[in-house]
Amino acid sequence: MQRLVNIDQWEDIFPEYRETPIGLLLAYHNLGKPFEGYSSAQLLIGMCMDNRKHLHIPDNFAYIIRSGGANLRYSEFKVSYAIAVGGVRHIALIAHNNCGMVNLYARKDKFIEGLVENAGWDRTWAEEHFMHFAPLFEIGNEIDFVLLEAKRLRLRYPKVMIAPMMYKVEDNRLYLIREN
Repeated sequence: MQRLVNIDQWEDIFPEYRETPIGLLLAYHNLGKPFEGYSSAQLLIGMCMDNRKHLHIPDNFAYIIRSGGANLRYSEFKVSYAIAVGGVRHIALIAHNNCGMVNLYARKDKFIEGLVENAGWDRTWAEEHFMHFAPLFEIGNEIDFVLLEAKRLRLRYPKVMIAPMMYKVEDNRLYLIREN
């Protein structure tokens, strides 16, 4: 089964998302919907810190948390703030292909060397830093991770609608992910 759903028209958006800020996000980014004005955030977007991703959305439309791999585990207070104080009831959780948080151990030497050369770290500190944090931030497969993260967040925030998505860096488009 094809897990990614291309959004080329309004009808491609899953019915449960159409009349929500999640549907608007897809319409703004993929369908070129003209921007409306917003005085407060309509949703929270959790996405990777990768520099290759840029969303086409209006000002003030969303809170955005960028974290390696779209991993919000260590940003939960910020998520709670957006919900409790900001009043958002929708989260778009956006993974992307070719994510650097996949197979971190393949980048171990580059990571350590980069901290030594670029940050002036001692090699031993850099290696200890990598070995301590890499297991916390390794995401495995992008799609599987974002589905698990959506499930985790749904358990944590049962009244909030959470939509896992995929951003393809080669076409700069958002895709919904079939969960069944």
